Amino acid sequence: MTHEMTRETVTSKDGTTVGYRRIGRGPAVILLHGAMETGLAHSELAEALARDFTCFLPDRRGRGTSGPCGAPHGVRDEVEDLRAVLAATGAERVLGVSSGAIITLLAALETPALGKAAIFEPPFLADTAWLPRFERELAAGKVAAALVTSMLGTRMGPPALDRVPRPILRAMAAAGMNRGGELSFRSLVPTLSADTRIVLETRDGIERLGRLDAEVLLLGGETSAPYLKAGLDRLEEVLPKASRIEWPGLGHGATGNARMGGRPELVARDLRRFFLDQ
Repeated sequence: MTHEMTRETVTSKDGTTVGYRRIGRGPAVILLHGAMETGLAHSELAEALARDFTCFLPDRRGRGTSGPCGAPHGVRDEVEDLRAVLAATGAERVLGVSSGAIITLLAALETPALGKAAIFEPPFLADTAWLPRFERELAAGKVAAALVTSMLGTRMGPPALDRVPRPILRAMAAAGMNRGGELSFRSLVPTLSADTRIVLETRDGIERLGRLDAEVLLLGGETSAPYLKAGLDRLEEVLPKASRIEWPGLGHGATGNARMGGRPELVARDLRRFFLDQ
């Protein structure tokens, strides 16, 4: 069964429009995407949850149906965006993915109504040394080269990528640059600067999450980069109400659509148990 998906908007604290999609029926759940994504990156997961939940898929600012990042842009803006969607939808449950997981944790600190947060691989401990080269390439219009720099810097590809000459990687990236509509590399690569600056702003903020009252489910993939697992290890030590699941054979794309390496039905099964457990 395919459920109807509708579009809605809300205005964030600074006046920025935040667009989101609604699908399903039941208790409200927000699925907050990470880097190189829009809300549509989790449309299959939303469909898998739609018989039990009303799922809301925001486009984070600078992407899809939402307004621009603006300048200056920081994690505070993104926290306010999520809080605006929480208020508009009445949601008390959120899945935060990657950089979206960082935003979710920070929003939960100041939003008592957010009672359950599923947190997938927040990159608190990511290496950001690649960012200056990335931004130089992007400023020069070398979008494919910038994408390669980010892939190598964030360790999101298989280890074998390190042995492939950069010209070949750039050619491969350029060939797929315009595929996917609003999920295309060309439209999303420029947003990586904002996501990486969220990491820079928050890398020393794990300890204060010890004050978090929400129930947290930590999620990760068996094949994900070591720094992502280390971040979950640290959160497991700090968070007062945390449990953890690691999915065998999956990586950082686990929560996304199947063509990006996701397993929507598997992820939905574990989220359903967590969100419905009273």
